[in-house]
Amino acid sequence: MPRFLLRRLAAIPLTLLAVSLLVFLATQVLPGDVARTVLGREARDSSVRAFNHQLGLDRPLVVQYGSWLGHFVSGDWGTSYTLHVPVRELLLERLGHSLFLALFAFLLLVPVALTLGVIAGLYHNRALDRTITSTTLALGATPEFVTGVVLLVVFSVHLRWLPASAQPQPGADSLTQTLYHLLLPAVSLVLVCTGYVARHVRASTIAVVEGAYVRAARLRGTSSARIVLRHVLRNATVPATSALGVQLQYMLGGIVVVELLFNYPGAGSLLLQSAQDKDLPTLQASALVLGALYMLVVLLADLVHRLLDPRLRLGGAI
Repeated sequence: MPRFLLRRLAAIPLTLLAVSLLVFLATQVLPGDVARTVLGREARDSSVRAFNHQLGLDRPLVVQYGSWLGHFVSGDWGTSYTLHVPVRELLLERLGHSLFLALFAFLLLVPVALTLGVIAGLYHNRALDRTITSTTLALGATPEFVTGVVLLVVFSVHLRWLPASAQPQPGADSLTQTLYHLLLPAVSLVLVCTGYVARHVRASTIAVVEGAYVRAARLRGTSSARIVLRHVLRNATVPATSALGVQLQYMLGGIVVVELLFNYPGAGSLLLQSAQDKDLPTLQASALVLGALYMLVVLLADLVHRLLDPRLRLGGAI
């Protein structure tokens, strides 16, 4: 385990360096001109040149990349071209919002996916199993924006049970109000991710139920509820953990669409808006921080998987 952890931690800086280069090069090929975007289309050419010189955008790309990376590592992430606020404070605040939404959706996903997967496994090849499997597969194949629009139309427009915006009303600081406004965007993410996790849990449940020790437990008169609690859920934890880790990574990507659809001030919507405005400091910092967060989630999922699986914990390799 220590060797595995050290090996993975040593790879993170090199990966982030490659990501930073790709992010920087991607920002250079975005259509439009930064100065024109900030100053307006009617700005004079002399003003545009002066603005680009002031920001250092007329320097060679190698110099620009080295300067940006050096400042970023030292904690100076620059100032937003359009919002005129420090990028670091802005991004960390938005990132906190996104992580809260992702955590809320993840906490909803775990019991829903585990329950559906276990039920489908216990009733495999029956009508209930086929219903759960086909429904979750269909939802998993549906993009977040389609699921989100349907939820908005049904629960916000027609039934008026839930708010259309994920932003609470001014002055509503209670956790209950916050979760109430985040319920629709969280459910949008859960519906897309449930099928993948439930299929892994279903397969593990079927393997456990058909095992010799479960048949022996039944012959001894052990109740079905006790078998599920002592054998099925315990053995379904390992594949469920791996699948949940994959879906948590997927949430970090799908959350961009959900934040935009539900008007939620998160890091995903900030990334998209900075790309549209060609706000390079905000765009570069957002992409690099989200990339680092993605790698940390992958590492955490692998560590939990190894801790739960004795075969990997005792020296197996991933």
